Amino acid sequence: MKIYVVGGAVRDRLLGLTPGDRDYVVVGSSPDEMIAAGYQPVGKDFPVFLHPKTHEEYALARTERKTGHGYHGFSCYAAPDVTLEEDLLRRDLTVNAMAEDATGVVIDPYGGQQDLQARVLRHVSEAFAEDPVRILRVARFAARFPEFTVAPETQSLMRTMVHSGEARHLVAERVWQELSRGLMAGQPERLFAVLESCGAANDLFAGVLPPSGVLACAAQREMSLPVRVALWLSACSAEQVADLANALRLPTDCKDMALLLARYQRALLTPDTLSAEDQLETLERCDALRRTDRFKALLSALPCLGAAVAVADSWLKILAAAAGVDAGAIALSVRTQEHIATRIRDARIESIRNIA
Repeated sequence: MKIYVVGGAVRDRLLGLTPGDRDYVVVGSSPDEMIAAGYQPVGKDFPVFLHPKTHEEYALARTERKTGHGYHGFSCYAAPDVTLEEDLLRRDLTVNAMAEDATGVVIDPYGGQQDLQARVLRHVSEAFAEDPVRILRVARFAARFPEFTVAPETQSLMRTMVHSGEARHLVAERVWQELSRGLMAGQPERLFAVLESCGAANDLFAGVLPPSGVLACAAQREMSLPVRVALWLSACSAEQVADLANALRLPTDCKDMALLLARYQRALLTPDTLSAEDQLETLERCDALRRTDRFKALLSALPCLGAAVAVADSWLKILAAAAGVDAGAIALSVRTQEHIATRIRDARIESIRNIA
């Protein structure tokens, strides 16, 4: 049994970055031998085991054969006779197809170190075309490593995959998993540029691209994922946002933020043109008085849409004025309960009007 660190941890160390989670490949072993050594099996589709002490994942070296469409259309072969080179051959990119043994020696059968130096994202073999998730992974890596370019032959292969219809077989959860990671990368606009250039954008998210510069602004300001999603979809109608959110099964916080911006963007960008009544109505529709933190996050998107800093400041003053009304005192002073809500609302409007 030989154990190797593989994939991203090796790549990141060679790039001088702090590696994240480590992936391990075990060569020359079997499931029975792993279990006998105290490893706990956890993989449903692949032979993956948890280390008895560290609980890190260890996968048996394996090969794969395409049996159908999409991410799950594979049969897996894992046995003691599968070599490290065979296992690395099935990986997506050369920069991810390197291993490191216990002494720190790098095993690099497919030119990963050379491509790291050249700053190129290149597929390892034609087996790349068997898994459409890899199109998204290339786009995500392009967003994370903006100094890297996609090799022309890899771009061509991705276009061929899209033309064959493979991208349409991806499940929403896998698409969102990769999109969300790319959105949070240093240059998320490259994610969409790569997917558009190979034609995958139409199949994956109806070809909806972010307005120019908004995601670069979001990354520079280190905005949260829900705000980045809202900015990506900021040129869409609320109906388009809802359709795409359902198709991609977006998390609730991302869907809600995007819908708020789609519905109330015009009002949020021009508070000074609104009456006090309309300003309060905008706060109410955004549920700003109850969900203040979410509303402030929504306001953080406005500068990326061209708004001056004063716009968000105006909304914060409006919010403070409305929130400063003592609703409890008003409720106690009103005899007829059905008039309480009206009196509170009138008081909030008056407080907004009196903003200095």
